[in-house]
This record gives sequence, structure tokens and C-alpha cells, in this order.
Amino acid sequence: MAKIKLKSKARKGVIIIKALIKHPMETGLRKKKGKLVPANHIEHMVILHNGNKVIDADIGSTVSQNPFFKFRVAGAKGDTIKLEYKDNLGKTGSKTVKSK
Repeated sequence: MAKIKLKSKARKGVIIIKALIKHPMETGLRKKKGKLVPANHIEHMVILHNGNKVIDADIGSTVSQNPFFKFRVAGAKGDTIKLEYKDNLGKTGSKTVKSK
């Protein structure tokens, strides 16, 4: 499972969500020592705000290694933010934080 750094900060009725996912994001097209490196990338990511889906993103192999995402959603201090992802190998990851 990839390491996820997730921060959320509420300000004036808006929560700013910053997420960094430590993931290799391999396309399957790169060669290393003459052999193709197998594809390994995030396919799907969801952001939940207090249990309600607010962002549902399909992500492909063209996103860089260790991708960083920044979102804004309506909300307040103390709200729960959860990020969930699934990669093309079937591995999943999630992280939950309270907005500050």
C-alpha cells in the first residue's frame, strides 16, 4: 500500500484538501536494463466529505510518480475528509483526516 499524506484546512466555508500519494505510477512502457517495467498506476480515486462522495476521479498512467492533488469543497472545521484509491494491480489505500 502506498503512503498517503492528506491535509485539510477549513477557511470561510471552504475546505482546501491537499493529497500526496507515494506511488510509482509506472505506465508499462518504460524500459529498465532492456526489459519493460510492469504497469503500476492509480486507476481510481475518491474523496469523501463526511461520508458523502464529493470527488470521483479516474486517473491514468500518464500522471507523474508520487502524484499531488489539491481540491476545494464546501465545509467547516472538524469535518471528516477521506481519500480512497485503487491501482491497476488491485491494491487499495485510504486515509482519513479531520479538517482543521
